[in-house]
Formats: sequence, structure tokens, C-alpha cells
Amino acid sequence: MNRKPMLAIGAAAVIALAAGAAQAQTNSTGSKGTAAPAQATSGEMTGKASKADQAFLKEGIQGDMAEVKMGELAQQKGDADSVKTFGETLVTDHGDHLKKLQGMAQQMGAQAPTAPSAKQKADYDRLSKLSGAKFDREFARHMVTDHKKDIARYEAEAKKTGPLAELAKETVPTLQKHLKMAQDLEKPAATTGSSSKMR
Repeated sequence: MNRKPMLAIGAAAVIALAAGAAQAQTNSTGSKGTAAPAQATSGEMTGKASKADQAFLKEGIQGDMAEVKMGELAQQKGDADSVKTFGETLVTDHGDHLKKLQGMAQQMGAQAPTAPSAKQKADYDRLSKLSGAKFDREFARHMVTDHKKDIARYEAEAKKTGPLAELAKETVPTLQKHLKMAQDLEKPAATTGSSSKMR
């Protein structure tokens, strides 16, 4: 007669234990409450883009797109071999950098632009109408001005902390190399122009 109550108590205990185990398993694997903090931590590690980060990424991505297009234009319309070579360098370096920025934008949840800015498009259109030595001269001048602005922006970002700052530090030497190449392109153009005037 005592077995029935004991069996009932035992069955209740088993059901309670099973329910507790199921709840624990749900909390450890399927519960959004447990998974959410881990996801938030991951988001913090990649860094949800602030407004400043979004602005930097947008300008950087559009800048890389514009430089790649300019490099392709220089290879097509450049008169001097040095201009064509510089164009090839722009396509390679800025193409690689573009992929890095696009990847970071995706990780940080930032909207990546898909085309250069209106001003950059206008600069491209203006240069695309030139040819020969005039193209070389205007292209070199534009590249000097453009890379000086890029260097200033990336040096400012490099003083901060975080993944974008680290990338900026890595990028500055490449931009300085491009500036030097563009300045070297200006020199023969200036010399040629002086000689023409003297004649």
C-alpha cells in the first residue's frame, strides 16, 4: 500500500528533473537571452560604426573607387609611359584597399557606397575629354591635390584607436608613395611647358 504514494512521488521527481534539464538546455543553447550578449560582444569587437566611422568609410570607399577609375583612364589616355605606369599602380593599390574598406564596412554594419561622389565623377568626366600631354599635365596636377587631401584625412584617422585607425596607419605610406609619384609626373610637364614658352 505504501508503494503507490512512493511511486507517485518518484514519478513527480523524475518529471521535475526532466523539466529542469530541458529548461537548462534551452537556456544554454536556444535562448535568445543567452545568445544575445555573445552577439553583442562580437558586435563590439568589430565595432558598430559611429557617425564618424561611417563618414570615414564612405569617403574612403568613394575615394578608392574614384582612384581606380582614374588609374584606368590614365592607362587608356596617358601620353607618357610614366603616367600609364602610375595609372596601373593606382588601380592595383586602391583596388586592394577598396576591398579592405568594403569588408570593414560590412563587419561594422555601415552602408557602403556603390559609386564615386558627384564631384569625383565630374573630375573624371573633365579629364576624360583631354588627351596627350595636356591630359598628363592635368592628371598629375589632380593626383597631387587629391592625394594631399587623402593623406591629411588618413593621418587624422590614424591618431585615433580601433580597426579603422590601424588601417589608416597602414595606408598612409602608400598614399605618400602615390603623392611622390604624382609630383614626379608634374616635373617633366613643367619643364616641357617652360621650354615651349622659351621657343
